[in-house]
Amino acid sequence: MKKFKFISRLFLFFLLSGIICLTGIYVYAFFSPKLELKNMGKVFIYDNENNLIYQGSGSNDWISLNDISQNLIDAVISVEDKNFYNHHGFDFLRIGKSLVTNIKNNTRIGASTISQQYIKNMFLTFDQTWARKIEEAFLTIELEVHYSKDEILEGYLNTINYGEGNYGIEDASHYYFNKSSKDLTLEEAIMLAGIPKNPSNYNPVSDYEACIERAKVVALSMLKNKYITEEEYNGLFQKEIPIYGKREQNNSQMILYYQDAVLNELSNIKSIPTSLIESGGLKIYTTFDMDAQTKMEENILKYMGNQDELQIASVMINPTTGGVMALTGGLNYAKSQYNRAIQSKRQVGSTMKPFLYYAALENGLVASSTFKSEKTTFYFSNNQTYSPNNYNNIYANEEITMAAAIAFSDNVYAVKTHLFLGSDVLVDTAHLAGINEELVGNPSLALGTSELNMLDFANGYTTLANGGDQKDLYFISKVEDLNGNVLYEHKNKHNYVLNSNSVYILNEMLTSTTNSAYSSYTTPTALSLASKMSRKYALKTGTTNTDSWVAGYNPELLMMVWIGNDDAKEIDSTASYYSKNIWLDTMESYLSGHEPIWYEKPQNVIGLIRDGITGKEDPESKNSTVLYYVKGTELNIESVSTNEKE
Repeated sequence: MKKFKFISRLFLFFLLSGIICLTGIYVYAFFSPKLELKNMGKVFIYDNENNLIYQGSGSNDWISLNDISQNLIDAVISVEDKNFYNHHGFDFLRIGKSLVTNIKNNTRIGASTISQQYIKNMFLTFDQTWARKIEEAFLTIELEVHYSKDEILEGYLNTINYGEGNYGIEDASHYYFNKSSKDLTLEEAIMLAGIPKNPSNYNPVSDYEACIERAKVVALSMLKNKYITEEEYNGLFQKEIPIYGKREQNNSQMILYYQDAVLNELSNIKSIPTSLIESGGLKIYTTFDMDAQTKMEENILKYMGNQDELQIASVMINPTTGGVMALTGGLNYAKSQYNRAIQSKRQVGSTMKPFLYYAALENGLVASSTFKSEKTTFYFSNNQTYSPNNYNNIYANEEITMAAAIAFSDNVYAVKTHLFLGSDVLVDTAHLAGINEELVGNPSLALGTSELNMLDFANGYTTLANGGDQKDLYFISKVEDLNGNVLYEHKNKHNYVLNSNSVYILNEMLTSTTNSAYSSYTTPTALSLASKMSRKYALKTGTTNTDSWVAGYNPELLMMVWIGNDDAKEIDSTASYYSKNIWLDTMESYLSGHEPIWYEKPQNVIGLIRDGITGKEDPESKNSTVLYYVKGTELNIESVSTNEKE
């Protein structure tokens, strides 16, 4: 009996303590500064000319709850928070049921109220530390004590993510159905109410069938909560609902990939408050170039618009600053929001070779240094062997120069160079240039068997395109709060990590891939592009069984293209055709009207007419071209041997 009384008193003590604490929190929240709903969470993104290109979580077209379809309101409350008008921010009964269900079935069913979801949407990141959860809980209480339920619901509906870059019910209604939210039909309202559960997958542009399946869940909840009759429920979705899927400005299939990359960078800037409530909203000024993005997308669709399986990632960069001008992470954002430019890693193939040949130039080899191009097996001390193949098994069966090896993308030459230098030299050079991924210095590294992320890889190429001055790639040039206070500003710094003489010579050799002077036992890898070029480019292609890459640049512009399948299924030659022509047509169309420019030759570098294949001085040779040397090294053309067996 005494034990029972003790437990009862203990329970009563904790209950009263809890009530007192909770009451204290609500009182404290009541006297805290009132949250400004119409300013909460506004994010504006501007291009490099300060034109607004994106507006999220806080629309200028804030719409009154009275001007929103009652069907939409009923659908949202029914599926998201049926007790919304009866709780004070937290539905404790629902939380308890959710805990029991999750423990019993090993699931993760949420129990967030509309008020909680509203607050969660005001954060830039989705990390769920205890400190973050406590902050969200307190802000939910603040929201509840300062505003009526109708005001909270109005704010929620005006800021929630409805997919495809639409934040707020009015934007979503116009985008998906070309009408105001007050004019939504019952079916349209139910469809929109289902999207916020998973905006990427449940919107009707991305996946109509998934949207309808989710809508049926919403409809069933409305039936159970008596918002619709059984007759209305049975008549729903008998016919396909027309989808508009357009916006008046920036109606691009790919621009949202760039915007995702901006928001990803924003979440990693430590000086920016993770809570948009603290900042009151943000104005983000970026390096985005609408002309570059438009021309890139036009050419991608020109060559790949009818593709069902092949995917693309592409990026355009100003090499003098490192600013990312345009980006796509896929062929169509509506169909796949997976951003391959910032999220995936793929084998880069022969596009790794420029870093190898820069290392070679820095370690005593020159443009006319030769190795024998022939079928070769390499033997190692642990009794292992390696037998790389050239494309289509084409070999010179004689000595060829480094410049020719670049032109033909000769794999045997590359591996011989790699082994001659030592396997760690390429690793160190790639890291020095700005590639951050961990690399393993095995024999095949020279052929790009390591998997790299496009932006990480582009860091290294930007250094080559900028004469050895390494720039960290960036999207955001400046961030301000809505009052114009600068919260962050990108600082452009010089970081000369590579020898400008060697970079210049390398860039000249990379023009050999489109130079007909190298036509011999085979042809340069990108010779088909030469007739369409209006200016000089450094260019390297890379092809594996599953990936096609092109990376090329001049002093003004760097562009990188990847094409392949998400499931790493093998590709055919059309992928290479697409990647090369998308690259060239975009570069040419963007630079049209610009004066052709090239890198200024360093004073310590000289150009000599040589046979591009043999490296010998032969003015009568059909393969005569200009090779470049640091003064005093032009006689270093002897053949080099490695541990090999024919």
